[in-house]
Formats: sequence, structure tokens, C-alpha cells
Amino acid sequence: MTKAVDEETEIEASRAPLLEHLTELRSRLIVCVLAFIAAFILCFAFAEPISLFLFHPFRVANTIFTSQGSGHGHGLELLTALIQATAAPPTGGEPLNLVFTAPLEFFFAKLKLAGFGAVVLCFPVLAWQLYRFVAPGLYRREKGAFLPFLFASPVLFLMGSALVYYVMLPFVLWFSLSQQISGEGIQVQMLPRIAEYLQLVTALILAFGLSFQLPVVVTLLGMAGIINSKTLASGRRYAIVGVVVLAAVVTPPDPISQLMLAAPLVLLYEISIWCVRIIELRRRDEAPDEDQEEIAA
Repeated sequence: MTKAVDEETEIEASRAPLLEHLTELRSRLIVCVLAFIAAFILCFAFAEPISLFLFHPFRVANTIFTSQGSGHGHGLELLTALIQATAAPPTGGEPLNLVFTAPLEFFFAKLKLAGFGAVVLCFPVLAWQLYRFVAPGLYRREKGAFLPFLFASPVLFLMGSALVYYVMLPFVLWFSLSQQISGEGIQVQMLPRIAEYLQLVTALILAFGLSFQLPVVVTLLGMAGIINSKTLASGRRYAIVGVVVLAAVVTPPDPISQLMLAAPLVLLYEISIWCVRIIELRRRDEAPDEDQEEIAA
């Protein structure tokens, strides 16, 4: 009972009039906007190096494609070549040819790239400002439970981005290169537009980065009591089917590449089940203590 009273006192002491809340919200929004502007300027200043960095998977795919001659191979051969090309800077192969067909197309592509990079770069600032705004309305144990997600979320996003950058994109681009036709005086060659290529890269990074937030989202839902581990476990077969379908849609028709996407997502789903299960066990352990406090009161 004393513990519950202390928590209620803490909440009451942190309450502020509506005007103060609005003032604080304005100040934190200003910090977020300034952080985004600074990150945008920084990313735009280095837009060309960032673009060259994002062209690297295309170069890896081009190296694998030219080293295989016809561009066709088995999944294991492609995986071996991918590991070798990723471990060392790719050399050889035909020069990459990317084009832009409008005078300001590459300029606007760099603007979009700078905006995407700014969101990723200043995400820790945005998340921290959000936490500092809602923290006064949380209990002490809720603050302690919420903080780990601020660190887990960007780490999981980087893991998903790394999977795209080092594995998925080279496979997707290799598959695109393998569709070229050359013979009998006819040559069908892939000449991707820079804007479309950068849009593909940023879209895949965003999609995979958000997909890797599955444990964070599911655990938060479990903390809120919206879902439980039993429901998640019983729906495992449907989740696996959904993951396999997603992997088949967004990856080339190669079993290895599909497995590389499906396996991490299934593993993350299992981790989510265990995270929710741990939360439920902690609640069961805390329940007798609360009952004893109520009896003592």
C-alpha cells in the first residue's frame, strides 16, 4: 500500500497545468525541428558520398554478375560470391551505368536522400524528446521498462538496414541484371535511373528497419495487456505463413534470398513471444507482493 501511495504522490507531484504542458510540448517540438534541420543540412552536404555508399550493393551485384558470365547460378553459389564480394571491396566487372533523365532529377533525389538520412540520424533525439515529454505521466517502474526500448529500437533498425544493404539489395540487383538480353544484334540492358534506384534502396531500408521493430511493438502491446504469449504462440503458424509470403513477394525468386528474410523475421517473432512471456512472469511475481501490501493496509 505504501508503494502504491508513493507512486500516486509521484504522479501528482509531476502534474502541471495545461498551459505548462503546451509550453513544454512547444519547446520539445522546436528541439526536434532544429535537430532535423541540422541533420538535413549535414546529410545534404554529404549527399554525394552517401549516394556512392548506397551504390555499393549495385557494384557488388555487378561484380557477381560479370564473374558468372551468363549471370545465372545456384543460390549457394550466389551466397558464396556475395560473402566474398562483401568481405573485400569489389574489383573488376563492367563500369556501373546509372542515368538521370531530367535536369534537376539528381538534385531532387539528393534532397529526398537528405530527408531520409535526417530522420534516421536524428531519431535518437526525437525518441528522447518524446520520452522526456511523457515521462512525468509514467510510474517509476514504467519509466524503467520504457527506457530499454529507446536503445533496442535503433539497434534493431540498424540490423534490418544491414540485412538489406549487405544481402537483399545485391540479390535483387543481381536478379535484375540477369534479365538482360544480348544476342542477334539486339541488346536489352538495364540502365536504372538514379532517382528510382535511391528510392528502391531507401524504401527497402525503411521496410526492413520497421519490420525488425516487431519485438519492440509486440512487447509494448504485451505490457499494455492487449496481447499475451498464449495468443502469440497459438498464432505462430499463421505468422510463419505471413512471413513466408512476405519474403516471396519482396525478394527475388531464389530460395536462399527468401530464407535470408524469412528466418530473421520468424526468429524475431519467437523472441517477441518470450519477451511477452517474461513480462507475464514478472507480473505474477509482483502480484503476491501487492496482495500482501493491501492486507497489511
